[in-house]
Amino acid sequence: MALFRVFANRLFVQPQIFAPLSVSSRNLTSDTTDLKGLMAKKIIEHQKAVKKFREVYGSKVIGEITVDQIYGGMRGMKSLVTETSHLDPEEGIRFRDLTIPDCREQLPKAAGGEEPLPEGLFWLLMTGDVPTAEQVKHLSKQWAEMADLPSHVVTMLNNFPSNLHPMSQFSAAITACNTESKFAKAYSEGVSKTLYWELTFDDAMSLIAKLPPIAATIYRNLYRDGSSIGAIDVNKDWSHNFTSMLGYQEPQFTELMRLYLTIHSDHEGGNVSAHTTHLVGSALSDPYLSFAAGMNGLAGPLHGLANQEVLVWLTKLQKELGNDVTEEQLKEFVWKTLKSGQVIPGYGHAVLRKTDPRYVAQREFALKHLPQDSMFKLVSSIYKVVPPVLLELGKVKNPWPNVDAHSGVLLQYYGMTEMQFYTVLFGVSRALGVMASLVWDRGLGLPLERPKSMTTDGLHKLVGAV
Repeated sequence: MALFRVFANRLFVQPQIFAPLSVSSRNLTSDTTDLKGLMAKKIIEHQKAVKKFREVYGSKVIGEITVDQIYGGMRGMKSLVTETSHLDPEEGIRFRDLTIPDCREQLPKAAGGEEPLPEGLFWLLMTGDVPTAEQVKHLSKQWAEMADLPSHVVTMLNNFPSNLHPMSQFSAAITACNTESKFAKAYSEGVSKTLYWELTFDDAMSLIAKLPPIAATIYRNLYRDGSSIGAIDVNKDWSHNFTSMLGYQEPQFTELMRLYLTIHSDHEGGNVSAHTTHLVGSALSDPYLSFAAGMNGLAGPLHGLANQEVLVWLTKLQKELGNDVTEEQLKEFVWKTLKSGQVIPGYGHAVLRKTDPRYVAQREFALKHLPQDSMFKLVSSIYKVVPPVLLELGKVKNPWPNVDAHSGVLLQYYGMTEMQFYTVLFGVSRALGVMASLVWDRGLGLPLERPKSMTTDGLHKLVGAV
């Protein structure tokens, strides 16, 4: 639990008072494939640890809030608990304290594959444990067995108009799946709060299982003449079934999807999709409704559409300058973009102050599998040119590329050129992180979220402004 570990270091918490759930304290000998049973033990242990921590340090001040932060989108305010990951400005994302390179090395892989299986990342986010190959295989089978969509959702998807954006279809179908919610049914009948997390777990598992067929049906209807997604194979992993349903048979594309779904899964709790899912879930809306709300946030151009904007900018660059572009020409084009009042898409990040490790992971994949691709070469050249220009500009805190600067280029290389669908892929991945967090929200009994808002006049009085 990286967030509490940071606090613990600052507050000099003694290990015996607070022992957070983390990979450093994981039970390496556990070989159970019963994820829910394992979670029951983890949650009880962690509830006790959090209770002790709050008893000792509950009144401790951990920061301050400025007027600029209130007007500036609450940037940097320490006001959420997110157990699954922590975003460090210098190191980048850590999933339960494991970096992306750690995950690529330690998490189980498909037979003959080199990239981590997203199922393993989900197990890690849920438990803090690096799973065994058998645990991941069991999780793959569970999701395959739970993937069938309700008939009314299939009917709805097949009757959407072709001009309805893929993300609108995705969100609507997820919302409609709440007919399957065990949480909603049990709550309506009256259920103990102690069982909230178990019902949330059941819904989270079912929801994650159903996302690939929902996404693939949308893709086939819009871009493949409504052809069938085919049967789900219980012997295939989650990503392999997904790419098969989409209609892609290239093993390298499946490997890319395993990497993509892993690295896009979680980015701590303050981003729009994660925070929205958490916020709506705090009202005890079921996981389907909560996740659908998060996906509506992801659909915004300042969040999930960024890789699409990168490709639009790259296409414009190629159209104007051609394929054989010198670094000097690139530099002139970058300055032209900036002087027109636009930003360089794919560069900068609200928290990170270095090259996004997710960008690096994708770059390493490209260097291995598509080093001669013209678009990849262009992205590599831009990587050399843009940061010095942004530093020279002097107004950018982070001049380095983020995950979106690379992801669309890889998808295009393997033939997925339908840019409007990219955010749906992002959404399928993001479910792993936000659903793991939602289970922990209910496990810890986190309350309805209701921050205090202020008027400008109220802030004037608060700070003593004349």
